Amino acid sequence: MSDSLHARLREATRAAHEALERDLDWEARVATLPGYRALLERLRGFHAAYEPAIGDALADSAFFDPRRRLPALDADLRALEGAAPDPLPAPALPRLNGPGAALGALYVLEGSTLGGAVIGRHVARLHGEDVPLAYYAGRGRDTGPLWRGFRERLDGLPEAEATAAFAAGIATFEAMRGWLVSGVG
Repeated sequence: MSDSLHARLREATRAAHEALERDLDWEARVATLPGYRALLERLRGFHAAYEPAIGDALADSAFFDPRRRLPALDADLRALEGAAPDPLPAPALPRLNGPGAALGALYVLEGSTLGGAVIGRHVARLHGEDVPLAYYAGRGRDTGPLWRGFRERLDGLPEAEATAAFAAGIATFEAMRGWLVSGVG
């Protein structure tokens, strides 16, 4: 096929991605500091379920560990609350069987790193430069190289894994939407 697996995954997940963006209403959620904190709490719960599952399915800590975002969420929540956050709820654990499914799920989390910079700038404008933004700040200079490395890994998947990547990407967008919008997951 002439289209990269990344381009085909983006197209396969388009409707689920658009539904998440449409229903999340992130601007209203971050309009107040309590709303911002509540969104970070929900995101933290989602990452707490998905990051270990992705890490286990990939079985490549050198590749995945730099992409983990739980530490950034924990840092933001500690800064907002002045102490370690209470244990937070998490959605149901995903079933990711193999690298194709893991990369399909990771596509959603990696993509949110790129788009998160827009949200971070908005939050800083609303609440000041001192608001904790470790999660939305992305990875600084590492953002581009990590994204390129992810795309190379995704595009290098055997074609036999493509269906699993597509299904997991769609399921992850839908689970994130359910978890962030209605608290169901």
